[in-house]
Amino acid sequence: MERNERRVISVIVVNEASVLSRITDLFSARGYNITSLTVAPIPDSKYSRLTIVTSGSVRVVEQITKQLHKLIPVLKVYEHADLVEKEMALVKFSMSENISDINAVCEAYNGRIVNVGNDVIIAMVADDPKRVDHYLDAIKRYNPKEIVRSGTVALER
Repeated sequence: MERNERRVISVIVVNEASVLSRITDLFSARGYNITSLTVAPIPDSKYSRLTIVTSGSVRVVEQITKQLHKLIPVLKVYEHADLVEKEMALVKFSMSENISDINAVCEAYNGRIVNVGNDVIIAMVADDPKRVDHYLDAIKRYNPKEIVRSGTVALER
C-alpha cells in the first residue's frame, strides 16, 4: 500500500480568466484535497505561478500532474523534490499582552511586530510551514485575537 504524503506542486500558467477555476475543478472532480493554494503573477511576464500543497501517494501525484498538463493554459507542472518552502502568519494580540514577550517569540521564528495600534499588536512570522505551526502553538498563551495564515510558496533549489 502506498503512503499518502504531503506534496508541493508548482504550476506555471498563462495569466488569464478562469485558469484557477479549471485547476481547482480538476482537483475537486477527482476528490483530491488542496491543503494550501497560493497564486501570484510572475514579474515581467504574462504568466502566474500556483503553488499547491496536497497529499497523496506518488502515483496519485503523478496522475494529478499529468492531468494538469492536459489543461490548455498550463505551461509547466512539477512536483518539488529539493525545495525552499516558506509560509507567513499574521497574528493580532490585545494591547494588554506583554509586547516584549510576544516580540521575543516572534524573533525566534523569523518574525517581528509589524504594527502597534491603540488596542492591538500585530505580529508577523515567515518561516517553514512546520515552524509556523510551532510558532502558532507557542503564542497561544498570549491569547491571540485573530490569526491569518498564508499559503505555501516554494522554489526548487
